[in-house]
Amino acid sequence: MALVDALQEGGYTVIEADNGDAAIAEIGQAEMLRGLVTDIRMPGPSGWDIAHTAREKFPSLAVVYVTGDSVEQWASKGVPLSCVLQKPFAQAELIAALSNLLVAVPPSAPD
Repeated sequence: MALVDALQEGGYTVIEADNGDAAIAEIGQAEMLRGLVTDIRMPGPSGWDIAHTAREKFPSLAVVYVTGDSVEQWASKGVPLSCVLQKPFAQAELIAALSNLLVAVPPSAPD
């Protein structure tokens, strides 16, 4: 909940999912998605899996992974145009990380 609150206070519209399967379902239904914040370890598909699935639909999607123990796997499992935040982190770090990624690549034109 703290992540959702931080993102909303940062001016972002948030779609929340309780597990990997729900996240993938939400992504499948989304018409537009510019950013994804995902925990790496969760019930169902991992954050790595969620990001790869989302990138298939939204190639320029900015991805922020959050983790308590999987930072070293980011180089091999993370998607390009992503970053990883080690827990614990300040809410301002999350907003800054997502904002920096969103600025780095403009949104894709619709097909």
